[in-house]
Amino acid sequence: MAEYIISVDKNDKELGPIEKIEAHNKGVLHRAFSIFIINSRKELLLQKRNITKYHSAGLWTNTCCSHPRYGEELREAAYRRLREEMGFTCELRERFSFLYNVEFENGLSENEYDHVFVGTYDGEVIPDENEVEAYRWVTAAELESDITRNPHLYTFWFKSVFNRVIEFIE
Repeated sequence: MAEYIISVDKNDKELGPIEKIEAHNKGVLHRAFSIFIINSRKELLLQKRNITKYHSAGLWTNTCCSHPRYGEELREAAYRRLREEMGFTCELRERFSFLYNVEFENGLSENEYDHVFVGTYDGEVIPDENEVEAYRWVTAAELESDITRNPHLYTFWFKSVFNRVIEFIE
């Protein structure tokens, strides 16, 4: 079943619906969100994308990321996907947004107006194995060191925004 997401202009003004895979095939700018969950020990929850994902498969990234569906409010979509992918919900606060555009080796691309949400959570994580291959909690220092040593293990968008998120972890 086709999933329709929201195409936008460079100011995040809604232009209309577009099928998700079509947006990634054609590089159409669309609305997205990235969620960063931090625990009380100031560790960030990472997920390793399932190997079957259509791009960036098997790479480590932020807690959760996705797109609001056409007609769905951004905040509602963030709560929905966090629950679906990681098996929990918590309060989320939108902190900033950014634009990024990257082409992948398989011909797909991400051209996103990405809204960044941050939340705090200390409970049980029950990831959807169809979405998430593994997860781990990591400190900012450990993560910064690992990204420097092993940048190929992390998604493009996560590496692009990590330095802006550090302030919320610390």
